[in-house]
Parts: sequence; C-alpha cells; structure tokens
Amino acid sequence: MSRSLREDPYLSFRFVLAIDGKHSAGFNEVTGLTFETQVESFREGGFNAHERQLFGPTTCPEKLVLKRGLSGKKGSNELWQWYKKVLAGQLVREDLTITLQDYDGEAVPAWQWVFMRACPVKWTGPQFKAGTAEVAFETIELIHKGLKPG
Repeated sequence: MSRSLREDPYLSFRFVLAIDGKHSAGFNEVTGLTFETQVESFREGGFNAHERQLFGPTTCPEKLVLKRGLSGKKGSNELWQWYKKVLAGQLVREDLTITLQDYDGEAVPAWQWVFMRACPVKWTGPQFKAGTAEVAFETIELIHKGLKPG
C-alpha cells in the first residue's frame, strides 16, 4: 500500500509568519506555541474511588520566540526596529499570525495561530566568533494578549 505525501504529517519547517497582516521575512524557528488548561483535583466526601477535576483557565505561559538569520536584504531589520521603539518607551503592539503550509506551499487554515497585540520584550543579536563560519542569527521574544478565537 503506497501513501501519498498528503496523508503524511505536515513538515514543521513550512510556515509563514505575518506581523500585522504583512508577510515578514523568513524565520528559521518559532517556539512558544504552548497552551495549558489548569486542572484542579479534589476529593468529594463519600466518593473515595476517584478524584473530581475542575477545569480552570487556559493560558499560554511561554513567550513567543522568533529566530532567523540576519540578511542584507533591504528592510530585513524590522524586528530590531520594532524593539528599538520599545527601548525608546513606545510599546508598539502588532497582531502576529503563524500559518502552517502544506507540501505545495499553500496555507493550511486549520493550522493557523493569531496572537493578539504582540510586543517584543527581548532582542538577542548574533554571537560573533572570528574563527567560525556560523550564520549570524537574531532572536526576539514577544509577549501577547492571547490567541485570537478562530
């Protein structure tokens, strides 16, 4: 029995990131897509066989972290420019959309995350080492106001 590519899981390196609806330059890594629903367990008097669970709020406890290689392309320093505004005391918030793509490079609407009002809180520049030929990466960490219901 042969399997087509369309039956296999999506590949995690095929994604698009848009900041405030505008396609951003390519990213090597996006982390922090973690959601957790709080659960409180308790024993109810007279029911000794099991515990009861109550669901609490769902949170996204981690910051979103974007990582990419620096390039000489015009306008490729928008993350640094965004963070420079924060350094100057301007909290500029933007919606951030991460969309998974299929094998043909088409967006998969079922696998899209829109984080509302994201704001950078940490920028890390490249590590300079004269004896190596590593790519110069920048990393930016963002906080947000939650996941937009879809």
